[in-house]
Amino acid sequence: MANSSHDPVDPSSLGDMDPEEFRAMAHRVVDWIADYLADVDRFPVAARVSPGAIRRQLPASPPEHPEPMEHILADFERTILPGLTHWNHPGFMGYFGITGSGPGILGEMLAAALNVNAMLWMTSPSATELEEVALGWLRQLIGLPSDFFGTINDTASSSTLYALAAAREALGSLRIRQLGLPGRADLPRLRVYASEEVHSSVDKAAIVLGVGQEGLRKIPTDHAFRLDPAALSRAIAEDRERGWLPFAVVAVVGTTSTTSVDPVPDIADICQDEKLWLHVDAAYGGSAAIVPELRWALDGCDRADSIVVNPHKWLFTPIDCSVLYTRHPETLRAAFSVVPEYLRSTEGDAVRNLMDYGVSLGRRFRALKLWFVLRYFGRDGLIARLREHVQLAQELARWVDEASDFERLAPVPFSTVNLRYRPRQAGTGADAGTEEWLDRINARLEAAVNATGRAFISHTRIRGRYALHVAIGNLRTTREHVRRLWDLLRELGPAVVAEAS
Repeated sequence: MANSSHDPVDPSSLGDMDPEEFRAMAHRVVDWIADYLADVDRFPVAARVSPGAIRRQLPASPPEHPEPMEHILADFERTILPGLTHWNHPGFMGYFGITGSGPGILGEMLAAALNVNAMLWMTSPSATELEEVALGWLRQLIGLPSDFFGTINDTASSSTLYALAAAREALGSLRIRQLGLPGRADLPRLRVYASEEVHSSVDKAAIVLGVGQEGLRKIPTDHAFRLDPAALSRAIAEDRERGWLPFAVVAVVGTTSTTSVDPVPDIADICQDEKLWLHVDAAYGGSAAIVPELRWALDGCDRADSIVVNPHKWLFTPIDCSVLYTRHPETLRAAFSVVPEYLRSTEGDAVRNLMDYGVSLGRRFRALKLWFVLRYFGRDGLIARLREHVQLAQELARWVDEASDFERLAPVPFSTVNLRYRPRQAGTGADAGTEEWLDRINARLEAAVNATGRAFISHTRIRGRYALHVAIGNLRTTREHVRRLWDLLRELGPAVVAEAS
């Protein structure tokens, strides 16, 4: 019979897991992780479950009584594991390939064990100061000047939101922080600019900041999907004439679909002349600048007001870890700092309290895993691995270019290839060979590849055309895995056409 609220409680049932039980279970978990990483290729990349399948296997109500850890781990393997898509799989080449590397995982484990909150310097001095040091190292690796101050956020969506909030705060005379936006006859509509290839996080930032989606003007791109500076200048002039108040431009180094690099030096010239905040989204492409021959990717970014780089995308750090750098930390602080009495400390200007540079008060010790990664691989190791991914992408691009029934839809500056199956013999349907038919064929080819469990790709649209998106960025991906994907595409393509006929 369960204890009532008035029954005495056995003191031995209180507190945390027994340390010796934890030790035994931790060894089992670490052994499982090591085995998983050593042979993750044995799993199908994508989950093979239907919607609701995992939920139906789980109890609808929480447990009334304690359960043994052995049972919990068994249910993890039996129920949860089959519903996972394995981003650490060497055949995972969708979206942007990421890797939770060994040193990063170890750092994450220690951060979870320590469970510190890096909101104030005093709440864990090492968490704040290690973040400053690790981001200083990363800044040097990618070639940014020393006047850039960095903080770690969860994702680029947050980093971009914070950067544009700082850009809005820079309009200091409008007192938007104090008075807000709604109902103000004295305030013109605000405008931010970005290319038509920009990530949806910029749309979301505009929504959250009260600028609205209509306040985000998307600028046409050139033949290589790069923002057109002349079109940007014309748009700014038109908007000023119509009463808009331009305040920021977002340039991109490694656009989400095509990984194109906007002409940042030209955009920086425009921002300087127009007195606009320049934010650079280098969430994916920023890491490439570690490689000497790819340092060009961040040309002009030294003149940006802010820039975001995601170590969890292409720098082997477990998700999540997004770095926001800015040359104007006091403006960023002015946008967010609210210090009630219970958060006041006595150190004054001798320290930075990282809670002041964004929305989150609670801040995980993310710097620890980044520090582990940077130390374990070192500059030379990072360069070698990034360079290998670029070379693998170039080889895949060459295979596509040489094939008569495939076409490449975008340049390949980094490690992502966008391609489309275009069979020489188009089937027998009434619309066979049309753009709509090609879109359907490629969508079915994507699904067929992913259904094999041997590889995983995603898709995008480029100039309205359905493109298969192959992103190479996993530490375990080799030429063999890329070749396996290419063989699957060539093998399954004709079968998909035959089924559609």
